Amino acid sequence: MSFPQYPEYKNSGVEWLGEVPAHWLISALSRNLRCPVTDGPHSTPEFLGEGVPFLSVDGIQNGELVFENCRYVSEKDHQEFSKKSLPEKDDILMGKAASVGKVARVKTEVKFSIWSPLALIKIDSIKASPTFFEYALKSEEVQFQITQKSNSNTQLNIGMKDIPKLRVCFPPLSEQNLIAAFLDHETARIDALVEEQQRLIALLKEKRQAVISHAVTKGLDPDVPMKDSGVEWLGEVPAHWVRKRLKNVSPFITVGIVVNPSSYLAEEGLPFIYGGEIREGYIEVDKARKISLGDSHRNRKTMLEAGDVVTMRVGYPGVTAVVPPECEGGNCASVMLIKKGGYDSRWLCAVMNSRLIRNQVEMVQYGAAQKQFNISDAVEFWLFEPQVDEQASIADYIDRASTGFDQLVEEASKNMKLLKERRSALISAAVTGKIDVRGWTPPADSAPADQETRMEAV
Repeated sequence: MSFPQYPEYKNSGVEWLGEVPAHWLISALSRNLRCPVTDGPHSTPEFLGEGVPFLSVDGIQNGELVFENCRYVSEKDHQEFSKKSLPEKDDILMGKAASVGKVARVKTEVKFSIWSPLALIKIDSIKASPTFFEYALKSEEVQFQITQKSNSNTQLNIGMKDIPKLRVCFPPLSEQNLIAAFLDHETARIDALVEEQQRLIALLKEKRQAVISHAVTKGLDPDVPMKDSGVEWLGEVPAHWVRKRLKNVSPFITVGIVVNPSSYLAEEGLPFIYGGEIREGYIEVDKARKISLGDSHRNRKTMLEAGDVVTMRVGYPGVTAVVPPECEGGNCASVMLIKKGGYDSRWLCAVMNSRLIRNQVEMVQYGAAQKQFNISDAVEFWLFEPQVDEQASIADYIDRASTGFDQLVEEASKNMKLLKERRSALISAAVTGKIDVRGWTPPADSAPADQETRMEAV
C-alpha cells in the first residue's frame, strides 16, 4: 500500500527532521500539555499482595500498559501519590530511567499509581490528540531526540526538564485525529500479522519438540518390539533399550565453578560458559565471557572438552547443549556439566531437551523469581538408553529434522522483523508528514481500535 505526499512542503529548520507539510507547525511538547510533566514517588513504598496497581517502566510492554504481575500499594499510599501524579485515561506514560523512551497511552479507567522511572504526560485534548502524540512520541524522530537528551551513569536517564523540550510536528487537530485513526487501523493490521508469525513459530517449536521426544522415547523403527516403560504418560519404549539413571550414563557429572566465578573473568582467553549462553542444542560462543588458560587449568574439574554436555541450572533449567570444539579447554560456571563418555553426545543432548527429562526437571526445580535445580536431584533423572550406533542414528535424524524446523522458524522471525520495521516506518512517516493520509477512510468493517486494556490481574 502506498500513499501520496502532501502537495507543498517547507523546511522544518530541524536538521534531523527535514521538510514537513507547509501548513504544519513544529513545537516543543510543552505547548501541547495541560499541566507540567510529573513522575511517581522516588522512595520505595510498601508493596502488598493486592490493592491499587503500582506501575514502573516494566509495566510498558510492546507499547501497551500491562497490569499482569504488577506491584500493588495501599489505597492510602495511592491517594498520597496521586497528589503529585494521577494517571487518567488518554494520559501518556514514558520511561525516563532504565528503559528510556518506552511509551504507552492509558486506555483504562481503572485507578493506578506510578513509580519514579515513569513520566506522566497529560496532553491538552482541547487542541491536541493524545493518540496522535502517543504515536509521535513512539516515532523514530522523537526517540532519536530522547536518546540524544539522555545521560548515563550506570543506566540511561532523561531529565524531567528535557521531556517537555522534545520537538514534535503539530498538524491541525482534525488532521491529528485522522492520522491517529489511520495508524490505529494500520498498526492493528500489522500487529495481527506479527501475531500470526508468532503463532507459527510457537507451533514449529512444538512440532520440533514432539519430533525430538518421540525419537528419544520410541526410536526410529516402528516395527521394533516394545515394552511397558512403567510410566503412564510415556507408554511403551523399545524392548531392547535400557532404563538408566543419568549418573550411570556419564562417567562424571558436576556443577561449573560456583565460588566467586566472576573473579576468573579475563579480557582475553578461552570461552567461560554461563547458563545465559546455553540455548537448546547449541551454545552462543560469541557471547561467552573469557577465562585465562591458567585459571581454567586451575579449575580442571570443570574444564570443557568438545563433546561434553552442559545444562542450564538457573533461569530456564534443563536447556541443554553439546560443547563445540571452539570451547575446548575453556570452563563453565553455575551450569551442570555432564562429561563425555561412552554415549553419543548429540543423543544425550536431545534426551535432556526432550519432554522426558523436562518433566523430571519440573518436578525438582524450585525458586520463585528464578527456577533452578540441584545436581544431586539431576543425577537421579532416568532415561532409556539404546546402543551407541542407534544413538547416532537417532541424533542424525533429529539433526536433519531440526534443521528443517529451524529454517522455517528463521524465515518466520525475519518476516516478523520486517513487519515491525514497516510498522515503525509507517508511524514515523505519518506523524512527520512524509505521507498524506487525508484521503484515507476507515473500512466499513473496522472495529474501534481504542478498546480498554485487559485487567485480568486486577
